[in-house]
Amino acid sequence: MLDVSVAYDRYKFLGHEFLTWLWFIMDVDQTGIVKTNKDMVSLEMDNRIVLENSLDDRVENIRIKGDDAGLEEAKISLQKGGVVTELNFSFKSGDYEWKFNIKGESLNISSLKSPETGKIEKNDDVEGAVLEKIYLYAKVVSLVENLYNQFIYLRISNKWDDDIVPRIKKWIKS
Repeated sequence: MLDVSVAYDRYKFLGHEFLTWLWFIMDVDQTGIVKTNKDMVSLEMDNRIVLENSLDDRVENIRIKGDDAGLEEAKISLQKGGVVTELNFSFKSGDYEWKFNIKGESLNISSLKSPETGKIEKNDDVEGAVLEKIYLYAKVVSLVENLYNQFIYLRISNKWDDDIVPRIKKWIKS
C-alpha cells in the first residue's frame, strides 16, 4: 500500500488535468456539464485562474484575476506546458448562485459563497438555518463530485487519448 504523501504526489496531476479539461469543456461545449446537475442553469469560470509552469529548476506561478481579465496569458502558459492549479467558478441552479474555487492538487473547495439563507428570528429557527446552509454547501460538493466522476470516466476510457486529448491540444493552440 502506498504511503499517503507518496500517493498524493504521484496522483495530484489528475486534479490539474481535471481543471484543464473543465476549462476546455466550459469553453467549447457545455452540454456535457449541464447533464451532471438537472437544476443547473450555468457553470462559468469566474474571475480567477492560477497556473503553474515548471521551468528547469524553478516553478513559475501565473495568477490571472479580475472581471475583465483576458485568458490569453493562461492559454500561452498551457502552450508552454503549464497546468491549471486553481479555478474560480460561478454556479447557478434554479434561482440561486454560488461562487467558489477548486484547487487542482487536492480538489479542495475554497472561498465558497453560498446563497443567503432565511433570517433567524427565533432560537427554534437556528437548526433549520444550519440544515439549509448544509444543503446549499452539499449542492456544490455534489456538483464537483459529479464533474470529477465524468472526468475520470473519460480519463480511463480509450476516448481520452483518441479524442479528448487531441481536441484539448487544438483548443490550447487556438
